[in-house]
Amino acid sequence: MGILDVFRTKKDIAVRRQDKRSYAAAATGRLFADFVANTLSADSEIRPALRPVRDRCRDVARNNDYAARYLQMVTTNVVGASGVRTQVRGRNSDKSLDTVGNLIIERNFDKWGARGVCTMDGKMSWLDCQKMFINNISRDGECLIRFVETRENPYGFALQFIESDYLDEQYNMKATANENEIRMGVEINEFGRPVAYWLLENHPGNTIYGKTATVKRIRVPAEEMLHLFIADRAGQTRGFPWMATALTRLKMLDGYEEAELVAARTAASKMGFFTSPDGDGYSGVDMEDYNTPIMEASPGTFEQLPKGMEFTPFDPQHPVSAFAEFEKAVLRGIASGLGVSYVSLANNLEGVSYSSIRQGTMEDRDHYKVLQQFMIEHFIDPIYKKWMAMAMATGAIPLPITKFDKFADNLVYRARGWNWIDPQREINAHVIGLQNGIITMQDIAANYGRDVEEVFEQIQAEGELATQYGIKTAFQPFGDKLPATPLVDGENGSIQGD
Repeated sequence: MGILDVFRTKKDIAVRRQDKRSYAAAATGRLFADFVANTLSADSEIRPALRPVRDRCRDVARNNDYAARYLQMVTTNVVGASGVRTQVRGRNSDKSLDTVGNLIIERNFDKWGARGVCTMDGKMSWLDCQKMFINNISRDGECLIRFVETRENPYGFALQFIESDYLDEQYNMKATANENEIRMGVEINEFGRPVAYWLLENHPGNTIYGKTATVKRIRVPAEEMLHLFIADRAGQTRGFPWMATALTRLKMLDGYEEAELVAARTAASKMGFFTSPDGDGYSGVDMEDYNTPIMEASPGTFEQLPKGMEFTPFDPQHPVSAFAEFEKAVLRGIASGLGVSYVSLANNLEGVSYSSIRQGTMEDRDHYKVLQQFMIEHFIDPIYKKWMAMAMATGAIPLPITKFDKFADNLVYRARGWNWIDPQREINAHVIGLQNGIITMQDIAANYGRDVEEVFEQIQAEGELATQYGIKTAFQPFGDKLPATPLVDGENGSIQGD
């Protein structure tokens, strides 16, 4: 009890003790003096930090091996070699599949997705668009795509990718009686729903033709734009780079590796120094910087030094023995901040067992599946439906616009799958799961990013092809062959066929 506690009531003392027992993380004092926090809103925190953090993420993406590796991993695992494929499963009134209509839409979308058709710049394919989206959002934290009605292709629809720099985070305006609020270039209504986007007329960093002092903005209605990002907090208007938490470690590790590399090169270049009491008496065989005498060493040679000259070896011991372990520790923190495993990011399989690599790989894949689902819901699905509506309206697809809901409500998206880590074990597990009714064939096919109907069609086609060429395969899919059961005539007990 303190000296002044004699003047406090028992109730005051009890409240004070209760406050001390609440949350240790809220404590103040010497140990928490550098633990500075604030109560700013999401947009208030993002606005001043967005541009410098985004620029730094782009810098490490260009110059840092691990940042480049991370972006490559995300693109490879989320999009893959073939991207997300769309299957149309529209049905007729009798619940049967409208095979003809589905095929018409799928083939026309493939034509629209060809290189040079689906984007206004004529440079990308639909697969390139998927890669561009996931690369932009994983590096910059957000991605802007504009819908353009055009006559450049028969479908009257194309995409335009716009760098997030065009959406000026410095343009903010309070809501008035007649105008909506503008936050970091995004015009929102009273509920925070985007109404329009204020885009800069020119890229703020375009210095090819000189920098213009005038700032002009274009208002684009929200119906014509996709502004995609993963929100961390309610009321968040702009996306923030995913690499933000790992950015400091990436930069510091890069500088540390450079320092160790330079020190190692210096250690390998200099063998030692010649010293004398008066600093003279040695002329060497060459001069460095026209001032310092030097001598080149040859293998297996010994030289006699002048009188009074001593040799001092130079051995800085670089790289230090703790370099590898220290680098691993830092990389583990970087991998955690990026949401991937250390083994994948560092390309280091040293000391990895089957169980540990399987656990890490499964966690990585779960993370990529979350990103795949985000890409499907927020990027692919709205673009596919927008394209379908425009294609029907322009007559590029010979289907009436009244059939739009029939096909748009029955779209199935197939993202890329992954090969098994241990095929024999996992195939046996799937067989057991099928036998016990825990999983289905569609679940297994989905691991490969395929549809079970595709699998059946391919097996059927291969069987027919084998029959055409008179080839008998040595296996029968979907279970072992059952022994033939004779049919017995119920009246006299004879076997039919005899």
